[in-house]
Amino acid sequence: MDALNPQSAIKPQIDPQGLDRRAHRNLLLLACCQAVGQSCNTMMFAATGLSVITFYHRPDLANLPVTMQHIGVMIWVFPAALLMQRMGRSIGFRVGSLFGMAGAAVMSIGLYTANFFLMCAGGLILGYAVACLQMYRFAAAELVPLSYRAKAISWVTAGGVAAAVIGPSLVRVTHDLAMPLYLATYAAILGLHVIVFTIMSFISFPPVAAASAAAGPAEAAAPPRPLWVIASQPRFIASAMAGMLAFGTMSFLMSASPLAIVGCGFPHSEAHWVIFMHVLGMFVPSFFTGNLINRFGTTMVMSAGIVLMLIGVAAALSGTAEWNFRIALTVNGVGWNFLFVGATALVTTCYRPNERGKAQALNDLLVFSTTATSSFMAGFLQDKWGWQPLNWFSVLLMLAAAAAVLWLRMQRASLSPAQ
Repeated sequence: MDALNPQSAIKPQIDPQGLDRRAHRNLLLLACCQAVGQSCNTMMFAATGLSVITFYHRPDLANLPVTMQHIGVMIWVFPAALLMQRMGRSIGFRVGSLFGMAGAAVMSIGLYTANFFLMCAGGLILGYAVACLQMYRFAAAELVPLSYRAKAISWVTAGGVAAAVIGPSLVRVTHDLAMPLYLATYAAILGLHVIVFTIMSFISFPPVAAASAAAGPAEAAAPPRPLWVIASQPRFIASAMAGMLAFGTMSFLMSASPLAIVGCGFPHSEAHWVIFMHVLGMFVPSFFTGNLINRFGTTMVMSAGIVLMLIGVAAALSGTAEWNFRIALTVNGVGWNFLFVGATALVTTCYRPNERGKAQALNDLLVFSTTATSSFMAGFLQDKWGWQPLNWFSVLLMLAAAAAVLWLRMQRASLSPAQ
């Protein structure tokens, strides 16, 4: 059976009427980690391209450290996931924070010494921290029963709302606080990873042994299936494709937008403001995305996400004034939220608890292979083609996402009634 049996959901501290105080506390703290950790990611997008061009005069390669961060995710995602499978989420996430501190320190040294390759190395190290950050949504799903999964994923993702304030605000405050420009920004990223490390110490994740026991006798006794069996499920294929294209398109436009805004003659502060609005669009809907999925169905919400991302492209293509950038990136963020949260909710129904490490790692490897390519191509295409041709290219990505969601709808018979 492709989908998980509801009895296999991990149910720590759940009463029949809903989630108890401890479960709510764990989700709240995990959302706080999401807020602080996502702030680091937002600061990387907002600051990296602009900091690199202060000393490295190749605008087409300005986003390469961000691309290296995504490549780092691809490299580290399996080791990180398997460490959590063996040692538990708490240890695994705190190791991620240590990598985040080290990566931010290397980025700072690279900028201070005007060493482009050292900044790229820092991005590669930060990839481990981002790989762990992306697994917060899976950890949220493991803290609640099956019927709460969409809401739990949505609630934890909503921690990004605070990131929309913290990240761009810190960039605005720190970008000229020390010389060279943005040096204090990378120092602030290091401090934020220290905060995440501390908060993680107070979250009670299900022990590894308890997770298997909670799956029930049949699931606990069943050996893990080969990865190709899990990945060959139509639901996994379509969900992973939708997640890849959602994150890839978002990264494509988000990475290029600061360079495009400054290239149109606007100040750096306008680029920071647009990123702020974009991140708000990405995470504010998370307060109700889970309810929308429960009410209208996963594929309907994902389809709405594709439509919204196409509306954002239309706004970008209609002009290059401040409000064109602001509307385009904000609507793009909302569309990403609908599409990505829906895809994540479906992926969590494709594996058993003893298969979670490799299944989640494969999903994120696929997602970040697309994101790495998108972030690199964003700087290159922005320099060679310009902002509007880049948006036309993103239309092709959204059409591919629409095909994946259409295939999901065609697979309706294989979905559980809850989806």
